[in-house]
Amino acid sequence: MIGVDVNQHAVDIINKGEIHIVEPELDMVVHAAVTEGYLRATTIAEPADAFLVAVPTPFKGDNHEPDLGYIEAASKAIAPVLKPGNLVILESTSPVGATEQMAAWLSEARPELTFPQTHGNDADIRIAHCPERVLPGHVMRELVENDRVIGGMSPKCSEAAVTLYKTFVQGECVITNARTAEMAKLTENSFRDVNIAFANELSMICDKLDINVWELIKLANRHPRVNILQPGPGVGGHCIAVDPWFIVSQAPEQARLIRTAREVNDSKPQWVIEKVKLAVADFLQGNPEKTARDVTIACLGLAFKADIDDLRESPALAIAQKIAAEHPGSVITVEPNIKALPEKLKGSLYLVSQETAEAEADIKVLLVDHKEFKSNQYVCNPRQKVVDTRGVISKQPA
Repeated sequence: MIGVDVNQHAVDIINKGEIHIVEPELDMVVHAAVTEGYLRATTIAEPADAFLVAVPTPFKGDNHEPDLGYIEAASKAIAPVLKPGNLVILESTSPVGATEQMAAWLSEARPELTFPQTHGNDADIRIAHCPERVLPGHVMRELVENDRVIGGMSPKCSEAAVTLYKTFVQGECVITNARTAEMAKLTENSFRDVNIAFANELSMICDKLDINVWELIKLANRHPRVNILQPGPGVGGHCIAVDPWFIVSQAPEQARLIRTAREVNDSKPQWVIEKVKLAVADFLQGNPEKTARDVTIACLGLAFKADIDDLRESPALAIAQKIAAEHPGSVITVEPNIKALPEKLKGSLYLVSQETAEAEADIKVLLVDHKEFKSNQYVCNPRQKVVDTRGVISKQPA
């Protein structure tokens, strides 16, 4: 097996038998695979029987248009080494039609080969879409156990993809066409986004009405057909915060609820920032000898979800950055899952230990419910104000 990445650092780390992300059990598997000669990494695509394309698919511009540039680059990278009988699978969560577009790019690069958009089952190259379906923090288990949706551009494309995935997938491989497979993943993430938006909107309503939203949700969820999710500071990650916009961009008149959910979730970080400003004002009112420059704010958690190190599309990170840009006093951050901030964040944010934050903070902003924060129980010093966006304190046993 060959792993291809444009990041030389990632390639070097993998070839050492190590990993550059936080994911339980992945380190052991990668170490064993590299040590035993089953896996190596490179920056240049090499001939293979099957190619799995798993690259970012962000959006661009104010209208959230899908950016397929990474898929195009990957297509051009593997095109020179394609040979008849190869299978190419797009795993990236993509807008409807992306798999067909990938096939078109490959065909343009290798006109001497035939592809399913023109030759169907008789094509030289098999192409399918099979969106990844794993939860960060549980990847090793879900990669094997979860069902997979497989959308080939022809029946033989689907058949070839199923044969590949069945070498390691214990879940069911369900066959459909490429466009439906693409829409299935977008639908899954949009469903989550809409439900999170309901919880986030509910939290803002409860704040206005002086109701503990965490208790309210716990009570409401005692109904056998109610399962409200937990609110937070927004929605992050490279899937749920991005994918619904693909649907909106392709069907703007019809996707009204999906758009509104995105807008609700995108607005939550600013709501949190306003709560922090109120906390600062409240602190200063109780400490009239101090000014805003004397107030230290600690932002607890920068990842987009609990117990991982992934900062992509993280509302917690965006909140911390904006607080640091606007607050005249000191702003420190705690993120137990990373050893150092990315270079682009250095100078604007300062990473400290949990103990330092506890000792120095006047305002604590709980942004991610990492296990380290929950286990601490956060019995706060009376002088400290706390903005708890994840219910870490509110859910603590009495």
